[in-house]
Amino acid sequence: MVAKNLQDRTTLNNGVKMPWLGLGVFKVEEGPELVQAVKAAIVNGYRSIDTAAIYGNEEGVGKGIREGIAEAGITREDLFVTSKVWNSDLGYDSTLAAYETSLKKLGLDYLDLYLIHWPVEGKYKDAWRAMETLYKDRKVKAIGVSNFQVHHLEDLMKDAEVKPAVNQVEYHPRLTQKEVQAFCKAHGIQMEAWSPLMQGELLDNEVLQEIAEKYNKSVAQVIIRWDLQNEVVTIPKSTKEHRIIQNASVFDFELTEEDMERINAMNQDKRVGPDPDNFDF
Repeated sequence: MVAKNLQDRTTLNNGVKMPWLGLGVFKVEEGPELVQAVKAAIVNGYRSIDTAAIYGNEEGVGKGIREGIAEAGITREDLFVTSKVWNSDLGYDSTLAAYETSLKKLGLDYLDLYLIHWPVEGKYKDAWRAMETLYKDRKVKAIGVSNFQVHHLEDLMKDAEVKPAVNQVEYHPRLTQKEVQAFCKAHGIQMEAWSPLMQGELLDNEVLQEIAEKYNKSVAQVIIRWDLQNEVVTIPKSTKEHRIIQNASVFDFELTEEDMERINAMNQDKRVGPDPDNFDF
C-alpha cells in the first residue's frame, strides 16, 4: 500500500497504526529552533515525531508537541511519538528506568513506539525483556529495534515473546538493505528509514536530479517518494518550515517502475552512519 496523504498509516504487526511519513530530529539541539520545527510539522499535518534519549532533545520535542497539538486543534492520541533507549541503559532494570526518564522529559503519559537504538552484543536481550514488560503493562503501544541486521533479529526472536514491530535502519539509494528488508517483510516487521537523504550527500546526484526534473520535484521529494513506494516508513529531518512542508509534498506524483529500478540500482552498500556489526559505543 502506497500512502495517499500525510496522515496515511501502515498497520504494524500488533494492529497499531503508524504514519508512513514523520519528522526526525537527530542532531537538532534543545532550543527554540527545535520546538518550532516540531510545532511546524504538526501544524502542517505531520502526525509522527521521532526522537531518542541520546539526541538530548526530548524536552524540546515535548514542548513542540504540546504547542503543535494546541495550535493544530488535535489530541495527543492523534500523534505517533517514538523514542529510543541508549546503549548505556541496555539492561532489564536500566531500560525500564530509561523509559520513565524519556517519558518525563517528553512530558507524555506513554510512547507509541520505543526502540532499542543499537544491537549491543550481550545486552539487547535483557533490554528486550524490559521492552516486553513495558508493552504488556500497556505503557507503550509498540516496541521495536533500530540498526538490527538479519542475524541480530534472528537472535532476538529466538527468545522473544513479542516480535519487534519496527526495525529502523539507515536506508537510502546508496544503502538499500535488500536482505534486511526481505527478512523484515517475511516476518511482518515494518522497516523504517533513518538518514533517508544520506545527510544531504545525495542532493546533487545526477541520476536523482534528472529524475527530479522529470517530475518537477526536488531530489529530496524523489527519495522520500522512493521510500514510500518501497513500503519503507521514513522520517526526514529538517528544522525549516518550508522544507518540512516540501518534504511532505510527495503524494501528488508516482515514480514509474523504471525510475524506481534506476534508483534501486544506485546501491553501493555505502553507509554514512556506523556499521551495526562494528561499532564501539
